[in-house]
Amino acid sequence: MSTTVEEARDRLIDCVRDLAYLHSPDELFTLASGRQSPHFFDMKPVMMDPEGAHLIGVLLHSKIENLGNIDAVGGLELGAVPLAGIAIAKAPRGSNLRGFMVRKEAKGRGGRKTGNPPGIEGSTLNEGDRVVLLEDVTTTGGSALKAANRLTAIGCEVVACITILDREEGGLDAFDAAGVTLLPLILRSDVTGE
Repeated sequence: MSTTVEEARDRLIDCVRDLAYLHSPDELFTLASGRQSPHFFDMKPVMMDPEGAHLIGVLLHSKIENLGNIDAVGGLELGAVPLAGIAIAKAPRGSNLRGFMVRKEAKGRGGRKTGNPPGIEGSTLNEGDRVVLLEDVTTTGGSALKAANRLTAIGCEVVACITILDREEGGLDAFDAAGVTLLPLILRSDVTGE
């Protein structure tokens, strides 16, 4: 029995609430963006959970299919690495969807076989490829937009960024300003009720 998009979204909200969400109004969390928040989301347990990975895969492909003719998916390490694997594994039979990762700092070893520049690893990316960025949690969009700039510099067209969760803290506006559509699977308010 297949999972509908609506069922997957509802179940993903519960999965994130159960496996990824922490709330601490008295002791704020410092986020990767440097901001402080009473809400913290660690998506790694969700991405590494069989049901969570399945639900994410269903929702990712719903978004990817609507974008049409996407050549590759991936994004900045570490959060995008399991997401790229999920997207590729859930791709329809016969798909040519490829995956990549962008290192925060190039190691100088990757890309030898693929011809990608240092710091962009995985499948070969070609000038003109239509790519979708993947992100686990979006706050300001700063990290993913750095990856978008690196991909644009090698001639890729960054069509959109799909994030598991948009924290609703300015990321959407940042992506809009950069000309990249942000497509969240769920929102912070879906999980927190706020």
